[in-house]
Amino acid sequence: MRYTSTIIATIALLSTGQAALAQARWSAELSGDAALPTQTLDGADLKTGGGFGLNVRYRFQPHLAAYAGWEWHLQQSEQIVPGETLDLNDTGYAFGLRFEHPMLAQTSYWVRGGGLFNHIEVENASGDLIDDTGHELGWEVGGGLTIPIGSRFGLTPGVRYRTFSGDVNVAGTSKPSTLSYVTMGLGLAFTF
Repeated sequence: MRYTSTIIATIALLSTGQAALAQARWSAELSGDAALPTQTLDGADLKTGGGFGLNVRYRFQPHLAAYAGWEWHLQQSEQIVPGETLDLNDTGYAFGLRFEHPMLAQTSYWVRGGGLFNHIEVENASGDLIDDTGHELGWEVGGGLTIPIGSRFGLTPGVRYRTFSGDVNVAGTSKPSTLSYVTMGLGLAFTF
């Protein structure tokens, strides 16, 4: 009997948390991730980098939300200027739609897709700015899980593909370049 009561109480607690998450219209998410390049940047290999971001979502349908946020990712290359390690700071804005649907054990899966408005700042080892591509449009797609923690918080592991293009001007030469990478990260979402 004690075992049955514990199971019923646990299910009721988890159901209450999921109901609060499902009813909330707004959420904010702070995330960190690894950034794995999927191609060279104008022939230069890039090292695996990392980054973080913050986004806000508004759920306007039971399973559909609009999102907008800001993100920063850093990758490095020793091949853009031979013999010098350069930092590539990819910063900018992400916006789009996110579909989320419940699965088993109170966990939900999500997929998202949208646009980017990013730029690349190229810096030398001293932190001096060498070039700024200016903001350009790009796109992203991704997916992952939402694992509730209590009634208002959730862990959001996920994977995304992001890409955008801009003209990189290093050593007096301007070249059109495309920055494409996959992120693998973990976020903490708060609903309100």
